[in-house]
Amino acid sequence: MRAGGAVIAHDTAGVHLLEGRRELAVLWDLRVTPDARRSGVGAALFAEAGRWARERHCTHLKVETQNVNVPACRFYAAQGCTLGVINRFAYPALAEEVQLLWYRQLAP
Repeated sequence: MRAGGAVIAHDTAGVHLLEGRRELAVLWDLRVTPDARRSGVGAALFAEAGRWARERHCTHLKVETQNVNVPACRFYAAQGCTLGVINRFAYPALAEEVQLLWYRQLAP
């Protein structure tokens, strides 16, 4: 039974979050099924995303979330991510949502 999954972008044309930087990978999506949450699945997926990015010589893993997703913010902070960008104007149609960009430095 599948408990979760992750999607990572690296060296991908058209992905603006990559900023054209080859040393950056973006954790595009990380999902864990409700019954598998708080069991270590998310942390394992995040660790594997970091390993995958390091194999491609990335120095940082970048993650986007929003202020309204407090559990995700807590999760990324617990994984050692640093909040790097707060963009109040990223979602014009959603005035109450603020874009948060987290960065995890990857050990060599």
